[in-house]
Amino acid sequence: MIETQVSKGIITTYFNKLQRNLDLDVAIVGGGPSGIAAAYYLAKAGLKVAQFDRKLSPGGGMWGGAMMFNQIVIQEEAMPIIRDFDIHAEPFEDGLYTVDSVESTSSLLYHAVHAGATIFNCYSVEDVVFKKNVVSGVVVNWTPVLREGMHVDPINIMAKCVIDGTGHDSEIAKVVARKNGIRLDTETGGVIGERSLDVVEGERLVVEGTREIYPGLYVCGMASSAVAGTPRMGPIFGGMLLSGKKVADLIIDKLK
Repeated sequence: MIETQVSKGIITTYFNKLQRNLDLDVAIVGGGPSGIAAAYYLAKAGLKVAQFDRKLSPGGGMWGGAMMFNQIVIQEEAMPIIRDFDIHAEPFEDGLYTVDSVESTSSLLYHAVHAGATIFNCYSVEDVVFKKNVVSGVVVNWTPVLREGMHVDPINIMAKCVIDGTGHDSEIAKVVARKNGIRLDTETGGVIGERSLDVVEGERLVVEGTREIYPGLYVCGMASSAVAGTPRMGPIFGGMLLSGKKVADLIIDKLK
Protein backbone atom coordinates (compact mmCIF):
# COMPACT_ATOMS: atom_id res chain seq x y z
CA MET A 1 0.00 0.00 0.00
CA ILE A 2 1.22 3.50 -0.77
CA GLU A 3 1.11 4.56 2.90
CA THR A 4 3.68 1.87 3.73
CA GLN A 5 5.74 2.68 0.65
CA VAL A 6 5.95 6.34 1.65
CA SER A 7 7.25 5.46 5.12
CA LYS A 8 9.60 2.78 3.79
CA GLY A 9 11.04 5.15 1.18
CA ILE A 10 11.83 7.80 3.78
CA ILE A 11 13.28 5.40 6.33
CA THR A 12 15.37 3.38 3.87
CA THR A 13 16.92 6.31 2.04
CA TYR A 14 17.50 8.34 5.21
CA PHE A 15 19.42 5.60 6.98
CA ASN A 16 21.40 4.86 3.82
CA LYS A 17 22.37 8.54 3.80
CA LEU A 18 23.32 8.48 7.46
CA GLN A 19 25.44 5.35 7.04
CA ARG A 20 27.30 6.91 4.11
CA ASN A 21 28.29 9.80 6.37
CA LEU A 22 29.58 7.95 9.43
CA ASP A 23 33.17 8.42 8.27
CA LEU A 24 33.95 11.81 6.76
CA ASP A 25 36.80 13.91 5.52
CA VAL A 26 35.20 16.99 7.10
CA ALA A 27 32.41 17.50 9.63
CA ILE A 28 31.04 21.04 9.81
CA VAL A 29 29.21 22.03 12.98
CA GLY A 30 26.67 24.81 12.47
CA GLY A 31 24.65 25.77 9.42
CA GLY A 32 25.52 29.43 8.99
CA PRO A 33 26.74 31.01 5.74
CA SER A 34 30.45 30.50 6.40
CA GLY A 35 29.92 26.80 7.08
CA ILE A 36 27.70 26.36 4.03
CA ALA A 37 30.25 28.10 1.82
CA ALA A 38 32.95 25.82 3.25
CA ALA A 39 30.78 22.77 2.56
CA TYR A 40 30.36 23.83 -1.06
CA TYR A 41 34.06 24.37 -1.78
CA LEU A 42 35.11 21.22 0.10
CA ALA A 43 32.60 19.05 -1.73
CA LYS A 44 33.49 20.63 -5.05
CA ALA A 45 37.11 19.59 -4.39
CA GLY A 46 35.98 15.98 -4.02
CA LEU A 47 36.08 15.70 -0.23
CA LYS A 48 33.41 13.87 1.74
CA VAL A 49 31.71 16.53 3.86
CA ALA A 50 28.61 16.73 6.02
CA GLN A 51 27.19 19.70 7.86
CA PHE A 52 25.18 19.44 11.09
CA ASP A 53 22.75 22.16 12.13
CA ARG A 54 20.50 22.11 15.17
CA LYS A 55 17.72 24.09 13.53
CA LEU A 56 14.97 22.90 11.21
CA SER A 57 16.11 25.44 8.59
CA PRO A 58 19.91 25.75 8.24
CA GLY A 59 21.28 29.13 7.22
CA GLY A 60 22.05 30.84 10.50
CA GLY A 61 21.38 34.56 10.77
CA MET A 62 21.51 35.18 7.05
CA TRP A 63 17.79 34.48 6.55
CA GLY A 64 16.70 37.48 8.61
CA GLY A 65 18.96 40.14 7.13
CA ALA A 66 19.06 42.99 9.64
CA MET A 67 16.11 43.43 12.01
CA MET A 68 14.12 41.20 9.62
CA PHE A 69 14.76 43.56 6.69
CA ASN A 70 15.69 40.74 4.34
CA GLN A 71 18.50 42.50 2.53
CA ILE A 72 22.19 42.16 3.37
CA VAL A 73 25.37 43.88 2.24
CA ILE A 74 28.37 42.29 0.51
CA GLN A 75 31.65 44.05 -0.20
CA GLU A 76 33.57 43.92 -3.47
CA GLU A 77 36.16 41.43 -2.18
CA ALA A 78 33.51 38.74 -1.74
CA MET A 79 31.76 39.21 -5.07
CA PRO A 80 33.57 36.29 -6.77
CA ILE A 81 31.93 34.01 -4.19
CA ILE A 82 28.53 35.61 -4.82
CA ARG A 83 29.01 34.83 -8.49
CA ASP A 84 30.03 31.23 -7.70
CA PHE A 85 26.62 30.80 -6.07
CA ASP A 86 24.66 32.60 -8.84
CA ILE A 87 23.24 35.17 -6.42
CA HIS A 88 21.82 38.36 -7.89
CA ALA A 89 23.53 41.46 -6.49
CA GLU A 90 22.84 45.15 -6.99
CA PRO A 91 25.61 47.79 -6.72
CA PHE A 92 25.02 50.23 -3.88
CA GLU A 93 27.93 52.58 -3.17
CA ASP A 94 31.60 52.64 -2.18
CA GLY A 95 32.29 49.10 -3.41
CA LEU A 96 29.29 47.63 -1.62
CA TYR A 97 26.48 45.51 -3.04
CA THR A 98 23.10 44.47 -1.70
CA VAL A 99 21.58 41.01 -2.05
CA ASP A 100 18.29 39.44 -0.99
CA SER A 101 18.94 37.41 2.16
CA VAL A 102 16.39 34.71 1.35
CA GLU A 103 17.71 34.18 -2.17
CA SER A 104 21.29 34.18 -0.85
CA THR A 105 20.70 31.61 1.89
CA SER A 106 18.66 29.38 -0.41
CA SER A 107 21.32 29.52 -3.09
CA LEU A 108 24.13 28.69 -0.67
CA LEU A 109 22.26 25.60 0.53
CA TYR A 110 21.25 24.53 -2.98
CA HIS A 111 24.75 24.79 -4.38
CA ALA A 112 26.36 23.06 -1.40
CA VAL A 113 24.07 20.05 -1.70
CA HIS A 114 24.43 19.88 -5.46
CA ALA A 115 28.22 20.00 -5.11
CA GLY A 116 27.99 16.81 -3.03
CA ALA A 117 27.78 17.99 0.59
CA THR A 118 25.23 16.39 2.90
CA ILE A 119 23.33 18.63 5.28
CA PHE A 120 21.70 17.17 8.39
CA ASN A 121 19.18 19.45 10.10
CA CYS A 122 17.78 19.03 13.62
CA TYR A 123 21.14 17.61 14.79
CA SER A 124 23.04 19.00 17.76
CA VAL A 125 26.73 18.30 18.20
CA GLU A 126 27.19 17.82 21.94
CA ASP A 127 30.83 16.69 21.96
CA VAL A 128 33.77 15.66 19.80
CA VAL A 129 35.68 12.46 19.33
CA PHE A 130 39.11 13.13 20.86
CA LYS A 131 41.78 10.52 20.11
CA LYS A 132 45.54 10.83 20.66
CA ASN A 133 45.17 14.58 21.28
CA VAL A 134 43.48 15.14 17.92
CA VAL A 135 39.87 16.17 17.27
CA SER A 136 38.73 13.18 15.23
CA GLY A 137 34.98 13.45 14.84
CA VAL A 138 31.72 14.67 16.33
CA VAL A 139 29.18 13.29 18.77
CA VAL A 140 25.62 14.01 17.66
CA ASN A 141 22.12 13.78 19.03
CA TRP A 142 18.68 15.00 18.04
CA THR A 143 18.13 18.63 19.00
CA PRO A 144 14.77 17.87 20.70
CA VAL A 145 16.45 15.21 22.87
CA LEU A 146 18.88 17.76 24.28
CA ARG A 147 16.28 20.51 24.62
CA GLU A 148 14.03 18.20 26.63
CA GLY A 149 16.92 17.05 28.80
CA MET A 150 16.28 13.41 27.95
CA HIS A 151 18.98 10.90 28.93
CA VAL A 152 19.49 9.38 25.48
CA ASP A 153 22.97 8.45 24.27
CA PRO A 154 24.28 10.05 21.06
CA ILE A 155 26.06 8.48 18.11
CA ASN A 156 29.59 9.12 16.83
CA ILE A 157 30.67 10.34 13.41
CA MET A 158 34.35 10.21 12.55
CA ALA A 159 36.07 12.97 10.57
CA LYS A 160 39.62 13.88 9.60
CA CYS A 161 38.83 17.54 10.26
CA VAL A 162 36.09 19.28 12.24
CA ILE A 163 35.02 22.87 11.58
CA ASP A 164 33.46 24.90 14.37
CA GLY A 165 30.97 27.12 12.56
CA THR A 166 28.65 27.57 15.53
CA GLY A 167 28.72 31.35 15.40
CA HIS A 168 28.91 33.73 18.34
CA ASP A 169 29.05 30.95 20.94
CA SER A 170 31.94 28.94 19.39
CA GLU A 171 30.50 25.92 21.19
CA ILE A 172 32.82 23.24 19.85
CA ALA A 173 36.00 25.12 20.68
CA LYS A 174 34.72 25.64 24.23
CA VAL A 175 33.89 21.94 24.63
CA VAL A 176 37.28 20.81 23.36
CA ALA A 177 39.18 23.12 25.71
CA ARG A 178 37.00 22.48 28.76
CA LYS A 179 36.66 18.71 28.54
CA ASN A 180 40.22 17.84 27.59
CA GLY A 181 42.29 20.33 29.57
CA ILE A 182 44.11 21.57 26.48
CA ARG A 183 45.12 25.00 25.23
CA LEU A 184 43.73 26.32 21.98
CA ASP A 185 45.88 28.43 19.67
CA THR A 186 44.72 31.73 21.19
CA GLU A 187 46.29 34.36 23.44
CA THR A 188 44.64 32.86 26.53
CA GLY A 189 44.54 29.21 25.47
CA GLY A 190 40.74 29.33 25.52
CA VAL A 191 37.83 31.07 23.82
CA ILE A 192 38.31 34.80 24.40
CA GLY A 193 34.84 35.99 23.36
CA GLU A 194 33.86 38.42 20.64
CA ARG A 195 34.17 42.18 21.05
CA SER A 196 31.62 44.88 20.25
CA LEU A 197 30.83 45.89 16.69
CA ASP A 198 33.41 47.37 14.33
CA VAL A 199 32.55 46.62 10.70
CA VAL A 200 35.97 47.19 9.11
CA GLU A 201 38.03 45.39 11.74
CA GLY A 202 35.41 42.70 12.21
CA GLU A 203 35.36 41.85 8.51
CA ARG A 204 39.14 41.82 8.25
CA LEU A 205 39.79 39.81 11.40
CA VAL A 206 37.08 37.20 10.89
CA VAL A 207 38.99 36.07 7.79
CA GLU A 208 42.40 36.44 9.42
CA GLY A 209 41.25 34.35 12.38
CA THR A 210 39.95 31.50 10.23
CA ARG A 211 42.44 28.71 10.91
CA GLU A 212 43.25 25.46 12.69
CA ILE A 213 43.17 26.21 16.43
CA TYR A 214 43.95 22.69 17.63
CA PRO A 215 44.95 19.55 15.73
CA GLY A 216 41.90 18.55 13.71
CA LEU A 217 39.79 21.55 14.80
CA TYR A 218 39.21 24.59 12.60
CA VAL A 219 37.10 27.71 13.13
CA CYS A 220 35.28 29.88 10.61
CA GLY A 221 32.75 32.70 10.59
CA MET A 222 31.68 34.24 13.88
CA ALA A 223 33.16 31.29 15.76
CA SER A 224 36.60 32.50 14.66
CA SER A 225 35.76 35.97 16.00
CA ALA A 226 34.61 34.58 19.34
CA VAL A 227 37.66 32.33 19.67
CA ALA A 228 40.14 35.11 18.88
CA GLY A 229 38.35 37.97 20.65
CA THR A 230 37.76 40.15 17.60
CA PRO A 231 34.80 42.48 16.84
CA ARG A 232 31.45 41.48 15.42
CA MET A 233 30.48 43.18 12.18
CA GLY A 234 26.70 43.14 11.83
CA PRO A 235 24.69 42.44 8.65
CA ILE A 236 27.56 42.60 6.15
CA PHE A 237 28.29 39.05 5.05
CA GLY A 238 31.34 39.20 2.78
CA GLY A 239 33.62 38.21 5.64
CA MET A 240 31.45 35.18 6.40
CA LEU A 241 31.73 33.93 2.84
CA LEU A 242 35.45 34.67 2.58
CA SER A 243 36.01 32.87 5.88
CA GLY A 244 34.13 29.81 4.61
CA LYS A 245 36.20 29.68 1.45
CA LYS A 246 39.43 30.17 3.40
CA VAL A 247 38.77 27.31 5.80
CA ALA A 248 37.88 25.09 2.85
CA ASP A 249 41.13 26.00 1.10
CA LEU A 250 43.16 25.27 4.24
CA ILE A 251 41.62 21.81 4.62
CA ILE A 252 41.86 21.03 0.93
CA ASP A 253 45.59 21.83 1.08
CA LYS A 254 45.95 19.57 4.12
CA LEU A 255 43.95 16.58 2.85
CA LYS A 256 44.55 16.71 -0.88
